[in-house]
Amino acid sequence: MEPAENMMNDLKAVIADAEELLRATAGQAGPKIQEVRERAEESLRAAREHLQGAGTELDSKVRANPWAAVGIAAAAGLVLGVLLSRK
Repeated sequence: MEPAENMMNDLKAVIADAEELLRATAGQAGPKIQEVRERAEESLRAAREHLQGAGTELDSKVRANPWAAVGIAAAAGLVLGVLLSRK
C-alpha cells in the first residue's frame, strides 16, 4: 500500500473513531462538553468534505510534503487522544 493510501486510511479511521466518541458522549451534559462536541462535529464535517473531494489532490500533496502529512496525522491523533482521555 502506498504512503498516500495509508494516510487516507488513517484519516478515515480517525474520523470514524471521533464519530464513535461523539455518539458515546451524546448523553453527557454541561456547557463545556457541548461546546467541544459542536467544534468536533464541525471539524468532522469539514474533514469528511475534504476527504470526499481531495483524493488525488491529497495524494500529490502527501508525496510532495510527506513530513507535513505525518504532522497532521499526529495532531489528529493527539486531538482524538485528548478527547478519549476525558471520557
